[in-house]
Amino acid sequence: MNALPKVEAPGREDVLRELNLYPLWRLRVPVAGVAPQVLPEATPVTMLQQEAVVTKEAQAAVVVSPPVDPGNLGWAELKKKVKTCSACKLRAGCMQTVFGSGDEKSDWLFVGSWPTEDDEASGEPFAGQAGQLLDNMLAAIQLKRGENVYLANVVKCSGSIKTGPGAGEIAQCSPYLARQIALLQPKMIVALGHAAATALLGEDREWGSLLGKVHEFSGFEKAKLQQAIPLIITHHPAALLLTPQNKAQAWRDLCLARDTMRNL
Repeated sequence: MNALPKVEAPGREDVLRELNLYPLWRLRVPVAGVAPQVLPEATPVTMLQQEAVVTKEAQAAVVVSPPVDPGNLGWAELKKKVKTCSACKLRAGCMQTVFGSGDEKSDWLFVGSWPTEDDEASGEPFAGQAGQLLDNMLAAIQLKRGENVYLANVVKCSGSIKTGPGAGEIAQCSPYLARQIALLQPKMIVALGHAAATALLGEDREWGSLLGKVHEFSGFEKAKLQQAIPLIITHHPAALLLTPQNKAQAWRDLCLARDTMRNL
């Protein structure tokens, strides 16, 4: 792989303009005595709750059965298998599974952690406010949802829990993502959030050490990759809505992904 060009650190206003979020998109703080406005879309608090570390009690409650095996299924068959999957208890509280969406011959794959309630309602990953921000992030590096871009989550349903799936549930669902990657054979993977990064790296590392670097995704056991894929890790868009000070780092990560792709 060729050496990467240096990415100039952008100014704060440059970052926000590139993400179509200037002036700063702030979450409104309720005023005492005034009822908060009910938005038609879910606020990013739901994802913040989901991104919390799973407690030992939640992990212990997971009933683990043998991981699913999607074998050599094609796209259509894989979608059907995910739709009817009941391998773990998350499915019981899930309105519908969220398989993924986009160009099935994409060079770019963006992987989140698990669906939000908005995602389950729409059947598409990255819906609601987080999805709007992701669309802006894609546009900032000349990409567009559905055009040479595929979106997926590690886990295909969130169920009723708010702290996110446990290790057993991730193990159950990871083979589906592995098969998606094997079918897609993307040139670049961008992991959005710590949980997605942990699943793709196969180990939990300190979050700050993951940013601003080109990692390699060598595949799950059954991903059947033709070669290792560059992996860039950055903040989940829902987390950025709550921590806008991290947008500059996210922009640098996106630029790194763009420049790495150009040098492949």
